[in-house]
Amino acid sequence: MILPIVGYGDPVLRKMCEEITAEYTDLKALIANMYETMYNAYGVGLAAPQVGLPIRLFMIDTEPFSDSDDLSPEEQEQLKSFRQTFINAKMLKEEGEEWGFNEGCLSIPEVREDVFRNEKITIEFYDEDFNKRTEVYDGLIARVIQHEYDHIEGILFTDKISSLKKRLIQKKLQNIMEGRTRPDYKMKFIAKKGR
Repeated sequence: MILPIVGYGDPVLRKMCEEITAEYTDLKALIANMYETMYNAYGVGLAAPQVGLPIRLFMIDTEPFSDSDDLSPEEQEQLKSFRQTFINAKMLKEEGEEWGFNEGCLSIPEVREDVFRNEKITIEFYDEDFNKRTEVYDGLIARVIQHEYDHIEGILFTDKISSLKKRLIQKKLQNIMEGRTRPDYKMKFIAKKGR
């Protein structure tokens, strides 16, 4: 089932999310619905707050990045086959040089900005079968994980850009809050009343 994606301005996107247990109600169905929602919106990652749930759950599928000509065949293959669910994730380490990449977000349609993130991470999480794992990732996979991890910490990619760039996108953010943006996927807007 495709879920509506919560738009910029909704308070759920600013919440520090709660951990869940393996007994979380309909967890398997929620995970399946979130993947379906992400694919329907042509996303590479989706976090639970983006579908209105303040819980520590996100998923990633980097396959859409795999056809970039800028990548080596090994990197393309790695991105093509990377699909992972992260439950109760905890970032243990972010290291290496910061590098810029033009990011977007399904909750902030029509806004893209260069964001600088560390090239390598170590993260602890439970997979969808509730097996505990600690993994090291780098490159684009690490970047997508950092973006989605920020969501469960109540952080948006727009928090990581300069104040000048924030001022330049203010009108677009206002349009999202007021429901004036029309992406080609199902969204739920805060629709601010009064001005």
